[in-house]
Amino acid sequence: MTLQKTNKRIKIAVVGDLLLTAKPGSDEPQRGLEALSGEIRELFAGADIVLANLECTLPSEDNVDTEPRVFSSKEQIRSIKESGINLVTLGNNHCFDGKDEGFLKLTSLLNDIEIPYFGAGLNLNDASQPAILKINGITIAFLSAVDTSSGMYRFATDKSSGVVKLDQAALCQQISALKKQYDHVIITPHWGEERFRIPSLTQRSQAQHFIDAGAAMVAGHHPHVLQGIEHYRDAPIIYSLGNFCANNVYWDNGDCLTWNQFERTGCILMCDLDKKGISNKEQITVYDNGATLEIAKSRQIKRYINKANALLRNNVTTKCYQQETFRVRALLPILNQLRWHKIKEIRLNHLRKAIKIISSTKNGG
Repeated sequence: MTLQKTNKRIKIAVVGDLLLTAKPGSDEPQRGLEALSGEIRELFAGADIVLANLECTLPSEDNVDTEPRVFSSKEQIRSIKESGINLVTLGNNHCFDGKDEGFLKLTSLLNDIEIPYFGAGLNLNDASQPAILKINGITIAFLSAVDTSSGMYRFATDKSSGVVKLDQAALCQQISALKKQYDHVIITPHWGEERFRIPSLTQRSQAQHFIDAGAAMVAGHHPHVLQGIEHYRDAPIIYSLGNFCANNVYWDNGDCLTWNQFERTGCILMCDLDKKGISNKEQITVYDNGATLEIAKSRQIKRYINKANALLRNNVTTKCYQQETFRVRALLPILNQLRWHKIKEIRLNHLRKAIKIISSTKNGG
């Protein structure tokens, strides 16, 4: 695909997760990217490439068994066209929630509205193909890979659909080959642990290997929260861009996953590219207030991105990562249960059971 531009530099904007979800069985219009504020639209209009992680698909007659499934509507997908986003990665753990039928519906619609995509396919060869953009004589190859820790139920093979499994050696080999053909290679890994504010030591090592192989930028997603930015050999690495459009995620029984203030905070990574490299790197904090997606104004929201960067600067150690694991997997579930709407559901027999369990534990039972 060739985009004709007249600027000597390319301006690129990368955003996080587009959770363009629709409530199952509802005929009500569901929120799409018409929710973008004028400021963000203006920002996107000034960029040559605006890349997002499209973390949803269209429903089908045969869906995956696991929940939650992240389904969108055709109207929500069409809203991408007018948003200014002109490239999406499908390399995530929800693009096949509607199996092949849903995936084909989604990609057919993306083709209709002329939004190029990459990161998934009906076989490994298709899924591995980079998106190639040429703007004003500058060529960029975009690649995606999905880590097994994401919970993806199917990785592409020579004969079956899916996404590309994150294999460091294979990905570095592909990056090196593409770097010989194109000016820049940008990798968008779907990795890490959900709600973790820091990457693992393995992720940091992988990112550096990608850059050593020739990648100009690493821009990741999957945790649904912001993680920090760092630079290696002057190449930006942002481990998680966070949620960009944070619609509720639904279960079939009517329950839904909602997002707190931190989880509604995301980042736009803005960069300039010329033939030689990347310059003028900037993080812009964005916030989804449930109605509008806007550039963050409040000090509290802006602090989130500063905190994410500080956590990374303080160095990620094994001990730090263990502490973050405890915070997410032990403390957060408890705090969630302490919310008033949960507390008022507690009954006397719940307390009796809890006391019995604690007593049994103390007695070695």
